[in-house]
Amino acid sequence: MGRYLLRLLTFPLSLVYGAIVGIRNILYDTGVLHSVRFSIPIISVGNLSVGGTGKTPHVEYLIRFLSRYIRIGVLSRGYKRSTRGFVEVRSNHDARQVGDEPLMYKLKYPDLPVAVAESRVLGIPELLNRHPDIQTILLDDAFQHREVHPYINILLTEYARPFFEDHLLPMGTLREGPSAMRRADIIIVTKCPETLTTQQANDFIRKIQPLPHQKVFFTRYRYGHPYAFFDPDERKVLRDRHTVLLVAGIARTEYLISYLVDHVRALYTLEFGDHHYFSARDMDEIWAQFQKMDAPEKYILTTEKDAVRLYLHRERIAREGWPLYILPVTVEFLLGGEEVFQKTIKDTLMQFRV
Repeated sequence: MGRYLLRLLTFPLSLVYGAIVGIRNILYDTGVLHSVRFSIPIISVGNLSVGGTGKTPHVEYLIRFLSRYIRIGVLSRGYKRSTRGFVEVRSNHDARQVGDEPLMYKLKYPDLPVAVAESRVLGIPELLNRHPDIQTILLDDAFQHREVHPYINILLTEYARPFFEDHLLPMGTLREGPSAMRRADIIIVTKCPETLTTQQANDFIRKIQPLPHQKVFFTRYRYGHPYAFFDPDERKVLRDRHTVLLVAGIARTEYLISYLVDHVRALYTLEFGDHHYFSARDMDEIWAQFQKMDAPEKYILTTEKDAVRLYLHRERIAREGWPLYILPVTVEFLLGGEEVFQKTIKDTLMQFRV
């Protein structure tokens, strides 16, 4: 009843929001507003919802895949950063200066040019000016930013919360209506169950109703062995005798929690908002919760994105001797889709003409 009432109250606001977004898209579609094209192929990775579709691991997948063949760069807005304008990300930046995701990319791939800028249309030329050898730029979370016309537009949607079952903000989580999916070249359904069948995939595709040129792929997460916060070479294997406190400031933790529940003896969770910067009080709460856990083998677990923000408290974590570990994650294509996906990306890039 409460959820129904909330939706009823927010429905008029969603109509207003939808009208504003719709008018903006019409202006772009009719040419009144122009999207800028660049002399190198731009690949955009984004979603229609406000978060939780697994964008970051998929950007990382593209980084690892494309870096084997061409020189790439990454441009992001740098959500919740304290700086303004164009900033090239350095390894000695902290998360507040450039945002958690861009810094994470830079720390994991030190040779990768990474930058943040509110305006992608201004950020791309600046990144190319600093790194003229770049052959392709990945735009992080830019599906709804139409100032740039991407050469390949990748849209992500979560298996458990597909865009076609969602509603516009604030009634739902969509930043644009479901019809915006028509701008995508590739649609990836993320966080799928490992046991996804061909029949389930086909049923899902029918609900998406892709256009003839659009290709649909299905992926899941594969979690690796947790590694120590201060020593990546120190690894743990999740065991059914372990008691774990999960500290997470990411959107939609259900997929992660369901994985951990099956791999540890007991799981406690402290969840914060997406991209949350941990305060001293938060750190007090985490440490107090951990100390209350009565178990012989216990430790604190967090995600790679959260670890970048927790690093702001590294001195306290070291001083108090937190047994803090980071859980890595990679993307795995299902139903034999990886080879087709990679071929699609490579063939499309080969066809690029200035």
